[in-house]
Amino acid sequence: FLFAAMPEEGVGGASHNPGAGQTQDQREKQNYLIHMLYVRKQFDAALKIIDEVLAACNNMAEYPVYAKALIKRHQGKIQESLQLFQQATCLNPHNINNLKQVGRSLFLLGKHRPALDVYEAAQRMGFDDWEIWHNKGLCCMYLKKYQEAIQNFKRANSIQRHDQTFMQLGQIYTMQENYKLAVEVYLEALEFSPENPDILTTIGLLYLRLGENYRAFDFLGNSLTHDPKNPKTILAAGSIIQDHSDMDAALIKYRVAAVQTPNSAQLWNNIGMCFFGKQRYVAAIACLKKALYLDPFEWIISYNLGLVHLNSAQYASAFHYFSASINLKPDFPSSYMYLGITLCRLDDFENACSAYDKAIEMESDHLFHLNYAIMLANHEDMEGAGKHMALFEELFAGLDEESRNSDPDVLEQRQVLAQHLNRGH
Repeated sequence: FLFAAMPEEGVGGASHNPGAGQTQDQREKQNYLIHMLYVRKQFDAALKIIDEVLAACNNMAEYPVYAKALIKRHQGKIQESLQLFQQATCLNPHNINNLKQVGRSLFLLGKHRPALDVYEAAQRMGFDDWEIWHNKGLCCMYLKKYQEAIQNFKRANSIQRHDQTFMQLGQIYTMQENYKLAVEVYLEALEFSPENPDILTTIGLLYLRLGENYRAFDFLGNSLTHDPKNPKTILAAGSIIQDHSDMDAALIKYRVAAVQTPNSAQLWNNIGMCFFGKQRYVAAIACLKKALYLDPFEWIISYNLGLVHLNSAQYASAFHYFSASINLKPDFPSSYMYLGITLCRLDDFENACSAYDKAIEMESDHLFHLNYAIMLANHEDMEGAGKHMALFEELFAGLDEESRNSDPDVLEQRQVLAQHLNRGH
């Protein structure tokens, strides 16, 4: 979007009021020189010639104004570039490229409604190209008019298919949590561009979100064959490997990503949890604290720090991090369960009960009831322990066989608690 087609005046066209004493051949040479300096990114030299040309013709040359506007945008002076594009439009109101650039500048300034109006005005002039429909879709997306955005992106693709249009269309479906439709869009994009690593990674991440880890890993692996150093892909592939408890293989992946993105909080969080899985708690805490430094408002990092400190018997620190995690994300029930365990270890039985009650109120998970029952049994409340043990058994029976056998510790604690309750009766 930085450099669209040139105005009708073009490299060699005539300006509307070129000024006295200039032949058409001179104007062509000046426009060509400006164009060459622009594409070579020699902006200072280009601006010097543009200012000379505009001074000679009283600011009435369309292409120099247009080129100056592009340079100003490239320098981050969006408001100034907008004014110049509007000036170019005044000089030649029938040039579609001027209007498209006005719309683009408005979009970059966050003025999505006026930008949409400009693109619609361009269409009323009889132009129907991919870029206008795509940019209309972007404006509608930011205005949260998702259905209109979808229609615009589909129309853009019907004129000419582009990777970025597919990506934006898929993003809208993802924002609407319609992951299956998003996958369909990206798979269609893959037919058009089968070796695009961004599309392959995005499909992999969506399958990961849908819980289809094997399919996700296939697409992520395919993406890595085309771009082996893509940190986003490495992070996703590493997380799948990590979920399958192969911490060493995951750490090898993360080592490659760390070279590309050494300041990624998500990366250091995952590395920290790899060390946690290897029971190297000091290294885990060091990595997680680095992640927290890079992104102090990411709740999962505080949650993970709480887990590591809980497992290393640093209960006061665990309480601090679980509390911070709950403040950042109060709707995650497992945080309350682990807070309850931590408070119990800190001999705050009453608040531990409140934490368990809150977790169960949000989600009736078998682990919540089992841990609550264990705590109550340890505090000689056999009636309450029996009640939560019964609820645990009911929920546990509803799980499939693989889920029931996935954690041997749960089976062991279940057996010990059952024997303890039988002796109590």
